[in-house]
Amino acid sequence: MRYKFDFGALVEHWPEFLSGALTTLQMTAFAVVFGLAIGILCAIGRRSASPALQWLCGFYVETIRNTPYLIQIFFIFFGLSSIGIKLPILVAAVLTLVINVGAYTAEIVRAGMDTIHPGQIEAAQALGLSQPQIYWDVILRPALERVYPALTSQFVLMMLASSITSQISAEELTAVANNIQSFTFRAFETYIVVAVLYLLLAVLLKLAFYGFGQIIFPRRRRLGTAL
Repeated sequence: MRYKFDFGALVEHWPEFLSGALTTLQMTAFAVVFGLAIGILCAIGRRSASPALQWLCGFYVETIRNTPYLIQIFFIFFGLSSIGIKLPILVAAVLTLVINVGAYTAEIVRAGMDTIHPGQIEAAQALGLSQPQIYWDVILRPALERVYPALTSQFVLMMLASSITSQISAEELTAVANNIQSFTFRAFETYIVVAVLYLLLAVLLKLAFYGFGQIIFPRRRRLGTAL
């Protein structure tokens, strides 16, 4: 079989590709910020002394981690609309990303917290530190530093998984590509371009996370620790 590549047909659509890539990055940024916040709160909740709070956080984490992301986004967008709660497409897409990555982040952060030796907590209590101070300075910050590579990898995977939001017509990179190939009939070339763009976005995110990690974790910078 002979196939003649023709990327020229895609040149005029570069603004659309870039717009889709920008939308993907914007969705990722919102999901990272709010997903991390939810993950930290759930990790603390699962380690709390309240059985009800432990169960509630555990139910959320296990439900999200054991159901397909596609079903989750259909539930948020189509399911809620059937009972009168209609969300804009991008709001539903970002909300689902936040809910999804929050559950995975919770388990990663909890694993980091579990690595903190009880002796360190006892020493902080002996020094008279308050519970919020102990959680921030003794537990949370060291835990986040230890699991930072795993967190950033999860966020990159989440960015790639955002392509599934094209199923509800969110105008991110994959949805834009679907539209372009339907106009140009150059599906092979279109998805090659999209694959390269996703690769570039992943590399860009990894570099950004690496630089951010060097800023917020000075010890990693001094030791030259990579992601």
